[in-house]
Amino acid sequence: MSSKEGFKLDRRTFLKGAAAAGAVAMAPAVLAKKTRNIKFTLPWLPQGATAYAYVAQDQGMFKKRGIEAEVTRGHGSLAAAQSIANKQFDFGLVSASSTILSAATGLPLVALGTTNYEAYLGALVRADSPIKTAKDLVGKRMGGVPSSVEFPLWEAFALKAGIKPEDVEIVQADPRILERLLVERKVDASYCVTSSSYAVAKGLGVETRAMLLSDYGMSFYSNNIVTRPEVLESDPQLCEDVCDALLEALAFTARDPQKAADILLEKQPQLALSEAGKENVRLSMGFMLASLPYPEAMDHALGYSDLDRVAEMTDLIMQYAAPESAKRPDPEVLFTNRFIGSTTLSAGEWKQVKDYSAAFPAMLSGGAA
Repeated sequence: MSSKEGFKLDRRTFLKGAAAAGAVAMAPAVLAKKTRNIKFTLPWLPQGATAYAYVAQDQGMFKKRGIEAEVTRGHGSLAAAQSIANKQFDFGLVSASSTILSAATGLPLVALGTTNYEAYLGALVRADSPIKTAKDLVGKRMGGVPSSVEFPLWEAFALKAGIKPEDVEIVQADPRILERLLVERKVDASYCVTSSSYAVAKGLGVETRAMLLSDYGMSFYSNNIVTRPEVLESDPQLCEDVCDALLEALAFTARDPQKAADILLEKQPQLALSEAGKENVRLSMGFMLASLPYPEAMDHALGYSDLDRVAEMTDLIMQYAAPESAKRPDPEVLFTNRFIGSTTLSAGEWKQVKDYSAAFPAMLSGGAA
């Protein structure tokens, strides 16, 4: 073989190798475009507070990241946490209190981001009630759902307010009728997620007021984007993409709440069958947006979790809500900010969110919307 022929052979070999290397280099890009199917659970029924999950479907936030998401209603945050841990769903939205309690009792969970920063936990009374402060609850009847994560925190609320929990009569209630008991005056107050119950009671024709845990220095985050540690370890890119899609959709909702509400009503038409249903969507979204412009999101980015605050929440859950067998989860393991940082609002947009949503917390104090 001549040196020239040898050169040709080497070049052909080189070109084959280069082609193979190029194919390998292209593989991730090709694979990234392959649709990945996920099952996603809401914490409860579809409502304005979680409309961004449907916005992510409708506006292509999931699709452009190669994700096909099946969004399913939930049956309470604890049930949502359990269904994610048990692999019925890949991802979902779970309240921070349920995330922490579930992890404390051994469920494998990790929170990829926080979508809003006030859970509005507290006591709800009718607007015409003589009850003005927590101390006025003494000797009264209060409805509650003892099986919920939130209810054991009633003890912390009472003690912070300077009353003995046993001085208030607790009426055990099914969550489906909790608000009706208050509306029909069968109880004097309800211990609940007050923003949700406010909307339900208003739909039943009754105005209400709230006394919140946060009024006594015990604020809880609302919903987290949750998955299992094994999913995070095996497919961090999928976790990042799901988180990015939802936070982009949350930003969309913050910029145009009416459009987000219209998307939800189109995808869940049963909510548009009555004026009360449409009003519930508006109220639920308004309360959610009012809990968005907090330092975590404004100083960092949408989705950011303050681990010091998570530690405070964890301590309260361990003291008042967790069984004796529970083990305190490490906030820095349970919550991660690994995928936070790419979705923000401008100063002008934050002002717009504040201006739009300011009226909603005022309603819980007896103001009008």
